[in-house]
Amino acid sequence: MTHRISALISAFGVLASVMLVVAGLREYRSGASILWLVAGAVIFLSASYTLVRDVRRLRTGPTD
Repeated sequence: MTHRISALISAFGVLASVMLVVAGLREYRSGASILWLVAGAVIFLSASYTLVRDVRRLRTGPTD
């Protein structure tokens, strides 16, 4: 059960990070530093990696 909750939290993390990338892109287009976009991309990659790891853990089945 905890693996499912972890995967669900990771999925919400990916959604939130996509919103950060979009916000960073908008800020960059309006003249802000490119670091906003880079930070959003790094957070997105980290959240995506975490989601993939949690889904793989779900697929292997219960180890408890």
